Amino acid sequence: MSASRRSGATDELGPDEPGESGGSDLLAALLDGMDAALCAFDADGVVTHWNREAERILGWTAAEAVGRHGFAGWAVRSADAVEVQARLMSAMRAPGRQVHEFALVTKGGGRVLVRTQSAAVRGPDGKPAGVYCAFSEVHAQIDLERSIALSEALFEDASWGVVLVDADLRPAVVNAHAARALGVGRTSVLGRPLGELLAQGVEELEAALTHVLAEGAPPAPADMWLTVRTPGGEKRRCWRSGFLRLASPLAEEPVPLGVGWLFEDVTEAKQGEQEAALLRFRTNQLHRAARAAAECEDPAEAATVHLDFALAGFADHALVDRVADRPRAQGAEDADGPGPVRLVRIAATPAGAPGPSLLTGAAGLPLRYPEGHPALQCVERGGTVRADAGSVSAQRAREWARERQWPGDAVHALCVVLRSRGRTLGVVTFLRGSGRSRFERSDTAYAEDVAVRIATALDLAETLRDRPETRPP
Repeated sequence: MSASRRSGATDELGPDEPGESGGSDLLAALLDGMDAALCAFDADGVVTHWNREAERILGWTAAEAVGRHGFAGWAVRSADAVEVQARLMSAMRAPGRQVHEFALVTKGGGRVLVRTQSAAVRGPDGKPAGVYCAFSEVHAQIDLERSIALSEALFEDASWGVVLVDADLRPAVVNAHAARALGVGRTSVLGRPLGELLAQGVEELEAALTHVLAEGAPPAPADMWLTVRTPGGEKRRCWRSGFLRLASPLAEEPVPLGVGWLFEDVTEAKQGEQEAALLRFRTNQLHRAARAAAECEDPAEAATVHLDFALAGFADHALVDRVADRPRAQGAEDADGPGPVRLVRIAATPAGAPGPSLLTGAAGLPLRYPEGHPALQCVERGGTVRADAGSVSAQRAREWARERQWPGDAVHALCVVLRSRGRTLGVVTFLRGSGRSRFERSDTAYAEDVAVRIATALDLAETLRDRPETRPP
């Protein structure tokens, strides 16, 4: 017997309508299905209802509880009975709900600290007819309040992004930090496909969310590079992401409600790590190139060694052009003098399959570079020149490269002047295909370091050429 109305003392809570024989059974089922413990008292303080959760907490069955006057002598200590009864029944005269904490006694003699919410029950005439009291163990209530407080803090004050994604992979709840990171408002992002918020990386993110829905949370966070669409344009960011599968606590079997996605922007840290790793690699390449070049008897071969080591992870193609010899009648010894600049190809990477750079230009025929060619500008200015095909079609990019007598897949170029002993000896050109990014400032510094070494080797080769007696046997 639970939540019984058969005790004869429950009419204050609403009598059954005539002809509704199942009303009391329905009420009993509703009360017994509640997650919270519930009891009710009539105006005289007699227990009229007692559900199964109350029985679980205290051990007293509904048959033992219903009909008793208050909690005295069974559910509270005698010394506390008057105070507890007064606090419970005071809800009949107070507006709204009253919250109290006190200790109840279990059937086995133990004590349980509970938190109660009590309120008046009014009869048909509007006057107080009793009190209902819902209670739960304090630690369970505190756990619930902590969970609620944690949720509110995450969605208001957290210093990292929090997004709840539903089973259709659409944002359902977004905190303030995540909204700022996505460049949208907290409400405007709700229900929108992730593809409308992210320009790149959405496939990787959706694959991760789908995996979490099916398999559960991954064991560690994942660093994900995503390009976000913002009013100021697209921004590429690295977000360290953690995922949690959300399941309903009310279902008998876990039913996925979606995924909790927590992320922190680590772009600057990751870029710093990448730059440091790249710097270490390039420094090692320069060191290895110097060691290998030192073993070359021919200085021109040493120049190609420096070129080959520089290409690794840096560019797809490389060309070395030297300034052509000028007639002595012009009185010019190098490219710094008057007259048009003419360049001769002396080394290049293979045009087809990858391989070591090859020495060319034995015939000494000048290259037919058009006026304004980046390599010519580099020599004339004595400084580095960058060139890009820009955002054009693949066909137009190939035409752009062929016009400059470069391999057809080149879309980014970096021309660096070769200088030694105050003279301009030529230019080295590094080329990248469409699969690489354009040359940046850090790339320019590295290319200039390589150019210094190539220029020194070429200067030595020229000196040996002009002094036959010093050539190696």
